[in-house]
Amino acid sequence: MKNIIVPFLIYITLIGCSDTESYNNPYLPDVAVNQTVYLNNPSNNDLLFDGGYVEISGGIKGIVVYHGASDIFYAYDLACPNSEPNSCVKMTVDGLNMICSCDDTQYALALGGTPQNGGKYGAKEYKVINNGQSLLITNF
Repeated sequence: MKNIIVPFLIYITLIGCSDTESYNNPYLPDVAVNQTVYLNNPSNNDLLFDGGYVEISGGIKGIVVYHGASDIFYAYDLACPNSEPNSCVKMTVDGLNMICSCDDTQYALALGGTPQNGGKYGAKEYKVINNGQSLLITNF
């Protein structure tokens, strides 16, 4: 009897931990991202300070790279996450938020791109690898 119960409990646990539909955004496609941002480039000087950001090409509608507290960097796609990419212009950055022009939803740069006033999906985030002199923005 124990031989049947233990595998069943493990199976139920794994099913409970699987991804749910809320984590998969049906609007934003996966595109390859592999960009390098050089911190010593004068056009990226805003990234030298907490709260600074730059916009770079890549992703679906462009990428914003944000310098958070404690030298943590974030990178988000500027495509509005709650609508088809071709139906909306890219999000704009205003202070500490990204704002979608389609529905006026705001997404916090320092809080993982979470919606601040509605919106089902958060901003599409990319991995940032900081090697001191440059940042590698990727989704590999």
